[in-house]
Amino acid sequence: MHNNQIKHIIMKNLKSIFVCSIMTMAFASTVSAQSPFELPALNYAYNALEPAIDKATMQIHHSKHHQGYVNKLNKAIEGTEAENLALDEILKNISVYPTAVRNNAGGHFNHTLFWTILTPKKNT
Repeated sequence: MHNNQIKHIIMKNLKSIFVCSIMTMAFASTVSAQSPFELPALNYAYNALEPAIDKATMQIHHSKHHQGYVNKLNKAIEGTEAENLALDEILKNISVYPTAVRNNAGGHFNHTLFWTILTPKKNT
């Protein structure tokens, strides 16, 4: 392997590590937020993933489906000790909570992670 090839591989890997670090920080701030939980904003427009995922699908999945998990989670923990916990704290002991908390906390967490993994950038 030539030095230029090695430099290219290193730079590509460093870029990937940097992008993953930024995504992890954004994800961590959402997961460590306390209730009432909120739908996280996307870092891209609903149409940014076209043609792979169309605008309508993204808009419905984010603003309706994921928002549903957030709304139901907030309702399920209202008036309980979980109302004062961050999402990651709830998830650490998820087995002690009723089904509504387990399903909706998991749905909120999974979708929050899902949005950070998707990117409109090519070759990432």
